[in-house]
Amino acid sequence: MKYIPQSMRDRWHQTFEQIRQVRLDVDNRKRWQMRSQIVGMMHRAGVELIAGTDMGAGYVIPGFSMHDELQLMVEAGLSTLTVLQSATINAVKFLGKEKDLGTIERGKLADLVLLEGNPLDNIKNTRRIAAVVVNGRYLPKQTLQRLLDDVEARVKNNDLP
Repeated sequence: MKYIPQSMRDRWHQTFEQIRQVRLDVDNRKRWQMRSQIVGMMHRAGVELIAGTDMGAGYVIPGFSMHDELQLMVEAGLSTLTVLQSATINAVKFLGKEKDLGTIERGKLADLVLLEGNPLDNIKNTRRIAAVVVNGRYLPKQTLQRLLDDVEARVKNNDLP
């Protein structure tokens, strides 16, 4: 949350407070378990899932929330490979961009996240980012941290566009 401007946090809080008042009679834990079961059933029924589709929703923070979503999908019973495909090749197929994106091959655009651990062993390893390659530019962990520190400082100073 330290990377999110206070005005956005206030808006999210207000929206979710209104939702809570309307749904006081619903047990959140049961609803969450039901949604998790539905994701598992959809997968077993052959539905190709795409991670990251809640972008723009309250408390869904770009980048950070993706790791949470991947972990929740594994907890819903999907294999780590299936979950990783939901965030990579499935999204690319949905967009019809398989010729340019989605796999590491000669001639394709190569934006990569380099990890310090194998996500197939543990999906939480997606959080262990060693570096990123974006638009052909290599960004090591230290550079990524400086970028985050800059965003945090700008949020504290209310200096975001």
